[in-house]
Amino acid sequence: MERRTWPGPVVAAVLGDFRPPPSLLRRTSRAPPRATRNPRPRAPHVTARGRTTGQWRASSLAEPDQTRARSLVSWQRLNAGAGSPTAIRGRSTASPLGSAPSKSLPVVDPSGDYYYWWLNTMVFPVMYNLIILVCRACFPDLQQGYLVAWLVLDYTSDLLYLLDIVVRFHTGFLEQGILVVDKGRISSRYVRTWSFLLDMASLMPTDVVYLRLGPHTPTLRLNRFLRTPRLFEAFDRTETRTAYPNAFRIAKLMLYIFVVIHWNSCLYFALSRYLGFGRDAWVYPDPAQPGFERLRRQYLYSFYFSTLILTTVGDTPPPAREEEYLFMVGDFLLAVMGFATIMGSMSSVIYNMNTADAAFYPDHGLVKKYMKLQHVNRKLERRVIDWYQHLQINKKITNEIAILQHLPERLRAEVAVSVHLSTLSQVQIFQNCEASLLEELVLKLQPQTYSPGNMSGNRRTANIKSIGYSDLFCLSKEDLQEVLSEYPQAQTVMEEKGREILLKMNKLDMNAEAAEIALQEATESRLRGLDQQLDDLQTKFARLLAELESSALKIAYRVERLEWQTREWPMPEDLAEADDEGKPGEGTSKDEEGRATQEGPPGPE
Repeated sequence: MERRTWPGPVVAAVLGDFRPPPSLLRRTSRAPPRATRNPRPRAPHVTARGRTTGQWRASSLAEPDQTRARSLVSWQRLNAGAGSPTAIRGRSTASPLGSAPSKSLPVVDPSGDYYYWWLNTMVFPVMYNLIILVCRACFPDLQQGYLVAWLVLDYTSDLLYLLDIVVRFHTGFLEQGILVVDKGRISSRYVRTWSFLLDMASLMPTDVVYLRLGPHTPTLRLNRFLRTPRLFEAFDRTETRTAYPNAFRIAKLMLYIFVVIHWNSCLYFALSRYLGFGRDAWVYPDPAQPGFERLRRQYLYSFYFSTLILTTVGDTPPPAREEEYLFMVGDFLLAVMGFATIMGSMSSVIYNMNTADAAFYPDHGLVKKYMKLQHVNRKLERRVIDWYQHLQINKKITNEIAILQHLPERLRAEVAVSVHLSTLSQVQIFQNCEASLLEELVLKLQPQTYSPGNMSGNRRTANIKSIGYSDLFCLSKEDLQEVLSEYPQAQTVMEEKGREILLKMNKLDMNAEAAEIALQEATESRLRGLDQQLDDLQTKFARLLAELESSALKIAYRVERLEWQTREWPMPEDLAEADDEGKPGEGTSKDEEGRATQEGPPGPE
């Protein structure tokens, strides 16, 4: 039988028969054949976990799709570590006999925890270069006073930059929803991106110019700013993971404002040093004055002056030189853009908070306006307001379905199970039910909150009055029947439990139940009789239809036979003479046609 080669290993894994295509396999070592008289049977290939390949294939059929795909990747990795004689995706996994398998760095999932924490680690060297480097370049006393510490921190950040490139070469990517773990493909993809060029440019050894200009020129390391995109990526990942995204956005905005003011203060001090300290009222005062020679005073004065300019709220000295005018104009433009950015960011945060509140809690403004227009009495209006206040104070949610509607069905079910399964399992009628049934029922629950004095119930069993604020989960009869239609055994068990509960409560009339059961049996009997009669009628109708088709076919055959027979009858003499006189040239053709007609096929017997 011809063996089919599937286009991808995932499809083969789903079918339970993983055989990579020949293009993905290459033999790394081939031992010469040994001629033996009684060859020993070959043992099945065993993975690193002690499971044969066949067992792995058989177990993968019972796993979900995502788990099966992860199992497939794990199977490839384990075989690679166990010394498999093949190489998947062009990588050799065989090792010489008696030698330990080669170890390599694992592939990092870009959506995993390890990659996330590595991004947070890269925040420190990037922020160090963004804040400290420009400060060292503009404040000479800071650079000269702590030179050894700066060199240690500089080369530590360079080491982290280098490790970040290594991590980039081992960070997988998704292709058609599957994580690619082939390091060759990962490397080729990373090299072709702009990120690789920026990363390499940020690690250019510009420090070698120290040998000519001296170590007090930190501006040579300005290429380290090219690694700033990693900072933005880390902030984006943190914003999606944190439980307080709005607070994180505000903190991030304040950090950006601080960095901008910090840079502006450093540039102000550098411009003052270039123009001359104390030359006019706008520049930094002369360090010869008492108190202005200290480094802390220099930085705080520059930071304060830059804050006054960028916020445009303070009385700053007027500029006197062209350079000072240009600096002030640039700061004013930056202040306008920063003010617009701050207002837009804060408006976005406030809007998101209001949107979140509107999504979680119902809008009570419309209800209050409706009650005011309809002149509802004050007591009832107060009860409605108390109910809304209870929802917001205690964080009660009444529209869970609308909030979770964008999640996939399976993920939505897992969230609902983690929240409400413990409550549902405490209901007596649902105890000892299978987990899959409870998971289906959890998705149908409708949370409701009752205020003191509200009543809930129906006419047949009982009414319940809420003493305080009660949280209830309503399950409609239609939703319950829809779920139980797929679990007939559970439906029978639940009916028996419900009957026992009603008997204990003395809410079940045995005579009425027996009469209802007899009525149901009679109805079912009549339905079975009607079904049988309907089947008989359908059978008879089918037979009549077959007989009608047979009769129609026979009639068609008889009509066709009669037509052939009528063509053989002789034509009357008067008609033949009139025909010969009117068309003298057609007699021969008529006779030929008649002879041809006589030679035609006979009718069906």
